[in-house]
Amino acid sequence: MLVEFLRAARRSGIAVSVAESIEAFAAVDLIGYDDRVTVKDALRLVIAKSDDERERFDECFERFFGVGSLGMGPDDGVAFDVVDVVPVDLEELFDSPLAKLLLDDDRAELIRRLHAAAAEIDVASVRLFTQTNQFARRILEAMGIEALDAAIARLRASGNPERERMADFLELRRRAVAELARDLVERRLAASGGGEADRMHDEFLQDARLVNVDRRDLLRMRVLVRAIGRKLASRYGRTRTHAKRGHLDVRRTIRRSLPFDGVPFRTHWKRRKIEKPRIVLLCDVSGSCAPLAHFLLLFAYSLSEAFSDIRSFAFATSMIEVSEILETQTIDDAIAQIMRQIGYQSSDYGRAFATFDKDFMDAIDRKTTVVVLGDGRTNYHDPRVDVLRRVYERARRVVWLNPEHRVAWGMDDSEMLRYLPYTHVARVCNRLRHLEDVVTELVKSR
Repeated sequence: MLVEFLRAARRSGIAVSVAESIEAFAAVDLIGYDDRVTVKDALRLVIAKSDDERERFDECFERFFGVGSLGMGPDDGVAFDVVDVVPVDLEELFDSPLAKLLLDDDRAELIRRLHAAAAEIDVASVRLFTQTNQFARRILEAMGIEALDAAIARLRASGNPERERMADFLELRRRAVAELARDLVERRLAASGGGEADRMHDEFLQDARLVNVDRRDLLRMRVLVRAIGRKLASRYGRTRTHAKRGHLDVRRTIRRSLPFDGVPFRTHWKRRKIEKPRIVLLCDVSGSCAPLAHFLLLFAYSLSEAFSDIRSFAFATSMIEVSEILETQTIDDAIAQIMRQIGYQSSDYGRAFATFDKDFMDAIDRKTTVVVLGDGRTNYHDPRVDVLRRVYERARRVVWLNPEHRVAWGMDDSEMLRYLPYTHVARVCNRLRHLEDVVTELVKSR
């Protein structure tokens, strides 16, 4: 595994010499693998020689070894604490060590077994994005997912409400483990350079979780995100008309048939005007969305390039308008300035929505599409659902793109279930493919 990590470090732009590789092995032999933080510090000290390399090292290490960041924290979006289940000895679980582990909520041991299973199936050999699901499934099989599925099935078939409730609980945790396995494979694939050809690599980037994308791919990601923005612009970038077959324009047809003695050789159809949309974009840049903030703001930047009638807002504890920043600065400078001003703060949707209601509600009318990019986590503050309801009543359409899995909506401090009635479209959006699917749906529905 260390050999693969050193290769990934080189691909990340760290100049790891043969001598430094030998020193890395010597350091790990000396301290062992038990303490992840100690291993990270030792390897950083050995192979990272500048501030830039140390930054690249940290990103590479977390990408290669940091699978625990998905589904293991209170705000990560995977429902590990959905119900209060007290582990008990059940015959249905005797053949499933994984079921017992999930009920005990021993997350450190879960991650250890996940990495052990990945090493067993040689996940480092993954090379193509099309292999992601295959390797993820092999990891789950190595962890004993079949025995877990059998235990869940027996609990459901018992007819006992408490055991059925436990089955529901285990099913949710099973989904989280599956996400962890896929996440680990994606990290290793990103660290190994992704696909072997440009087209296949683009497909990998579109299907990979945005938080797993290597920094080397940011430039290509910008191209892909801007292409999505242009897809909307090409559909609505100019005012035009569209014929609706089936609605005959009788007056024009009769008038144009007069030179032919009233014979309607040329029929005319009623047409409707397709107008440029007005877009209001609300982007969450709080700490919980910080790993995705770059891509959310990149999408906002792409839309500002494609449309003239768009207003963009960023929010965390409070809300500010960032339209001018996105329109007048380069993408790097714009994102950096926005994050300095308001990024990484605790999210307070209620306060941010109240600011929008007070200062910016006049930006919305019946021609406006409102797009909210955020996880809907309020840190237990008042969510101000009443403001979103007013937005819903005033706007043509409200679209909410949430980076969290649906099983997390409504869990802990998430208020998504309360926001849902006041959205026309609500989708999980943590991959470029999700974003493209939503844009395609919007284009087709106009």
